[in-house]
Amino acid sequence: MTTPSRARIGVLVVDDHAVVRRGVAAYLEVLDDVSVVGEAVDGEDALSVLSDLSAHGRLPDVVLTDLQMPRLDGVAATREIGLRFPEVRVVVLTSFGESERVHAALKQGAAGYLLKDAGPDEVAAALHAAARGEVFLDVTVARRLTDELRTPRIGLGSLTAREREILVLVADGLSNREIADRLMIRERTARTHVSNLLGKLGLTSRTQAALVAVREGLVEAR
Repeated sequence: MTTPSRARIGVLVVDDHAVVRRGVAAYLEVLDDVSVVGEAVDGEDALSVLSDLSAHGRLPDVVLTDLQMPRLDGVAATREIGLRFPEVRVVVLTSFGESERVHAALKQGAAGYLLKDAGPDEVAAALHAAARGEVFLDVTVARRLTDELRTPRIGLGSLTAREREILVLVADGLSNREIADRLMIRERTARTHVSNLLGKLGLTSRTQAALVAVREGLVEAR
């Protein structure tokens, strides 16, 4: 008895590093049941490519995206894709140290995540699971996320790497607009990060945040 072949799925590859992006695309093209329908350099570009593909009735089944990118990162892109193209699923590519971003991406509706050293069978499984409406989680990172949920972090340990970075900029007196310009993100995104870090630290003002940054040795007192 022969095993029925899986339906061919279309994938959009998103990564700001050209060598990585093209390497991933070439890697996927080798798979018999995967077709790369396009590439994008970041989240903003991905939304533009998806709009063009949608106009021609060629939306991909899955977007395979990196998390850390300029302009619009993988987390924000996952949210926007879910809002604008709900029929398209998102699978994120992550490195082992990006668990905070993985948390955020899953909250925004990501259908799964892969480590960047995943093998061909694992990549194919994740893409097809996403296309079927299922969730695929890399075992190693899933275990790490589970451990973090069992032992939630408090204080500065509860902040993501980006939130710690923004805390330092807040302590330096930068406005949301200045933070956005410095980090090449949207002002709305900067404002959200500031609000999130204040909430996690139990603070009500940027002045309090600055004092915490000084107390914890992130910046020097002025």
